Amino acid sequence: QVQLVESGGGLVQAGGSLRLSCAASGRTFSSSFMGWFRQAPGKEREFVAGLSRLGAYYQDSVKGRFTISRDNDKNTLYLQMNSLTPEDTAVYYCAARGSNFYSRRTDEYEYWGQGTQLTVSS
Repeated sequence: QVQLVESGGGLVQAGGSLRLSCAASGRTFSSSFMGWFRQAPGKEREFVAGLSRLGAYYQDSVKGRFTISRDNDKNTLYLQMNSLTPEDTAVYYCAARGSNFYSRRTDEYEYWGQGTQLTVSS
């Protein structure tokens, strides 16, 4: 069993910054490929960023603004979000694969958190 719990969402003005956290438990955290996804109202869930020991991966719309990282000692995944715009408004989900291999596909992730809401006002 794997449990993922997101936190850190909230309301922020356009141009502001926020950091999301994902606390993981139930298995060896450092052995899993971890990702962040988001789902805006009326839209499909989409890949935002992912992280393995070999590197980080980003959706084009967040490159240069978002940074994914993790602290293995704390079993926590982070998403630092800068220069936020109203188009970033969504529920953000932390997810983990059953392997340490990269994927952008939602159906290839086994474990999901409950989501945390980000709202960016203009």
